[in-house]
Formats: sequence, structure tokens, C-alpha cells
Amino acid sequence: MHSLSLAKLAIEAHGGLDRWRRFKTVSARLLNGGALWPLKHQQGVLDDVRVRVDLRKQWASHWPFTAPNLRTSFQPHRVAIETTDGQPLDELLQPRDSFKGHAVDTPWTRLQLAYFAGYAMWTYLNTPFLFALDHVETEEIEPWRENGETWRRLRVTFPPNIATHSTTQTFYFDAEGLLKRHDYNTEVSGGSAAAQYVTQHQEFSGILVPTKRRVLGRREDGTSIPDPLIVSIDLSELEFS
Repeated sequence: MHSLSLAKLAIEAHGGLDRWRRFKTVSARLLNGGALWPLKHQQGVLDDVRVRVDLRKQWASHWPFTAPNLRTSFQPHRVAIETTDGQPLDELLQPRDSFKGHAVDTPWTRLQLAYFAGYAMWTYLNTPFLFALDHVETEEIEPWRENGETWRRLRVTFPPNIATHSTTQTFYFDAEGLLKRHDYNTEVSGGSAAAQYVTQHQEFSGILVPTKRRVLGRREDGTSIPDPLIVSIDLSELEFS
């Protein structure tokens, strides 16, 4: 199948599954900006933090989180704020259910922020290798032209046990298989349609990682809305272990 070839091309272009499977976690320094955080009453919390995600199971943590001795612990069924030595202070079970009825401008609690940031960074830092996970379905769809370039597109359907932006997402790749753009609907924020552009791929331990991400709104025809900048993500100091 042609779709399998695009998923495989993308995985190979970013370092290959064999190399990826040597590692268990990745950590990075994370700078966040954009209009989303103040809209959700969470400005400043994640401006300059460390993030760590698991490459084998769905887990992520941001630190520091509101205080130097606090961090988050995200899993699909539970999100918590805990001390840096692992003492839980606050937790939310089945966190996805807490977003029911939310609109774009519905404020988040700290635990909801921890859930969103956790699953988002888990998704980004495991892409494109998560295409090879059990029960993740991939299908190549028609190509897309933007700024004089033609990008191949992969529609990815995630199983219910993976917490991520939306069940179906679309990933765009250049001729070499490098990720250029990632579309999704942010279910925890009223289903708002997003187009995320990724640039400045850098190699860390043989894995290519885009170090800049810029999230814009998306129109029904698939074109992006240049203003406002919804989220900016800058990654540095990546370490695979």
C-alpha cells in the first residue's frame, strides 16, 4: 500500500525505528508562547520549563509547574501535580471528561493545563514514530500544495486508548519524508481547527526533531489563518536516554 510507504518514509527520514527503540525517554527545554495560554487563564505557567516524555508508554511531565519544587505527571486516565520527589498534591482521574462542554475561551484549571500540555508534547515528541504503534491506522490522502511546495499527506486515526488532540489528524511531509505541518481539531478546546507548522529540524542522538512549532487556526478549506499565533513552541537541549 502506498500509505504504508509514506509512514515508513517519514519514520526513516526522522531516524528510523531501530534507532528510536534504543531509547526510553526524551527530555528538552521548552519555551511556550502564543494566544492560547492567556485565553485559558494560564499565562506564564509554561513559558520556560523542562518537559520529559516516555517513548514506550503514554506519560509526560513538565517541570517546574507553578513552583520550583512541583511538576506534572500526565497519563491518559490520570493527571497529577506532584512534588519533585514524587508526592502527589492534586490529581484528576479520567481528565478528558472534565473538558465536556468547553469552548475555545473556557478557562482551564491547572490540572487541565497539565493534561493538555502532557498529551500534546507526548504526541509531538513521539511523531512520526507513533505511526508504528499498535492500532494506529495510517492512510495516504491527496497531496497538498502550499507556498510553491507539494507535500504528501498522511491521515492518521488514533485508537481510544491514546490521549491526543483528536481521533483523526493529518500530517504533511516533504519529498524527503520530513514533517512540515500537522493538522488536528483540539477537542479539549471546543474542537478548534489547528494547523501546526514545524521547522528547524535538528539531530539529537541520530533522531531528527523539529525544534520550532507554530500553531495557527485552520479554515474549512484547509488553509491556515495567519493571525493570531495560537501557540509557539521552541525546543532545545534535547536528550534521548
